[in-house]
Amino acid sequence: MSVLGLVRASHPEPAAAVTVVAGLLARAVGHGPGGVAAVSLTVLASQLAVGWSNDLIDADRDATVGRTDKPVTTGAVSRQVLARATVPAAVATPLLALATGPAAALCATLGLVSALLYNWPLKSTPVSVLPYAVSFGALPAFVVLALPGAPAPPVWLVAAAALLGAGAHFANVLPDLADDARTGVRGLPHRLGAAGSRVAAAGLLLAATVALVVGPPGRPSWAGLAAVAAAVGVPALGWYAGRTATGAGARPVAAFRAVMVVALIDVVLLVASGRVV
Repeated sequence: MSVLGLVRASHPEPAAAVTVVAGLLARAVGHGPGGVAAVSLTVLASQLAVGWSNDLIDADRDATVGRTDKPVTTGAVSRQVLARATVPAAVATPLLALATGPAAALCATLGLVSALLYNWPLKSTPVSVLPYAVSFGALPAFVVLALPGAPAPPVWLVAAAALLGAGAHFANVLPDLADDARTGVRGLPHRLGAAGSRVAAAGLLLAATVALVVGPPGRPSWAGLAAVAAAVGVPALGWYAGRTATGAGARPVAAFRAVMVVALIDVVLLVASGRVV
């Protein structure tokens, strides 16, 4: 069925996680219900456009390696439907963002264009991590700029999000290294290899959380220190679960889910501390 296929092709887990994170962050920086809704809808549209275009562009590669988890490969959704869905979602992103102001709309558009450039052509280049850093960094910048008066986003907040995005890139690619090698994808994680990518992901996630803890004014809280500990322990558990899944013949996606957990912990920390802008 095309509707269910579209949902599955949108990469629903990360799309939902990023949208929820954006909504929580919007509330933390002081948006009211209308602002939270505008931010969340903008981010959701962007996530849908990126997810659908990713599956559309990678359709031939996914078929080559037999990715049965991809709806376009199994026939649950056609390429034509994906193409027709991607365009309005991409166009809707800046239009929805305009409701929050031109500066915020420009930032949201930057994040979308950067993510689309990852899908093609930067995925197979040594700078494959750059779009993740730019798009994730643009997210909190958009949320803050969407406030009345478009205040300048804190540098530490943008830096933390960029570090988190870079770490997500390395964790996200880990399950696909072998399949990517078969189809000629040679991004930065592929050049570093599995061990190097794990180290890079762990270091970047830890750096992101430390930036969120020490960046705001005032002394770090005990909750912040606990978040740093979680940024060490959660990815380790994710990679252990990934190895277990590999041994059982399943696709090891636990590492990327660990990234989403760390991101949600970080945002909850921000919401609880009230030290954002």
